[in-house]
Amino acid sequence: MPHQTLDHLFTCLGFVIWGDLGPTTIYRNKQGKVTFFEKTWPHKPPSPAQIIQRAKFIEAARAWQALTATTHRQWDLATRRASLCAHGYDLFIHWHTTGDTAAIRTLEHQTRTTLLPT
Repeated sequence: MPHQTLDHLFTCLGFVIWGDLGPTTIYRNKQGKVTFFEKTWPHKPPSPAQIIQRAKFIEAARAWQALTATTHRQWDLATRRASLCAHGYDLFIHWHTTGDTAAIRTLEHQTRTTLLPT
């Protein structure tokens, strides 16, 4: 007779429950166990440095959205060819927020992709 193991307890009809559900956050930890914890909220307003960093991420996300689909594919291809634990979007956000053009140029060379305008 089939039974449901604890690590599959929160799957139903192929859906895996994770993320925020009401006041609770649910995720699967590195050992594959489902973990619950109460959502936490900031107790004070953001610092000026946090506001600046958030603005950088918003600007980077908008810049990504402005790129063409072909350019998106190049960033994704570069991450796959370099076996990075990131997607093209993640790499783009890193470059846009840090300005590490030398690293991206190196990655372009190693992966035979075109990421930045010449």
